[in-house]
Amino acid sequence: MTATSAAKSGETTAGAPAIAERDALFKTFGRAWFRRDVDLLYQAVTPDFVWASLDADGEPTLITGRDAVAAALTAPVDANIQRRFEDVVYHHAAEATFMTFRLVETDTESGIVQEETGIERYTFKNGRINLKDVYRKPSA
Repeated sequence: MTATSAAKSGETTAGAPAIAERDALFKTFGRAWFRRDVDLLYQAVTPDFVWASLDADGEPTLITGRDAVAAALTAPVDANIQRRFEDVVYHHAAEATFMTFRLVETDTESGIVQEETGIERYTFKNGRINLKDVYRKPSA
């Protein structure tokens, strides 16, 4: 059985959970993310979870450790910016899950709208999310 057919069938390779288990993880993960609930987040991620993202200047950054993840997740956001994820689709592969999306940010004061297209790569360890690796760029 190939890695792709294993992922489609729900079997796992390299310790990644089956598709149904991943869907449950992402439901918990998403709820925690949007609520900024660190305790709930750590029900879906490993204790050594890594969040690879971009800092405010667009430079790659690794956020590691519960305290650093909590600080980043709960950091104040600009109240004048409304953010919406659109066109979200999860793509399950044998050893990783990819989420594609469009992020729309609207400045409520100026009315300026910015869009980014992105993909996030998630890997797993011991049945939980171990890595959230974020890639984004301005939409064309």
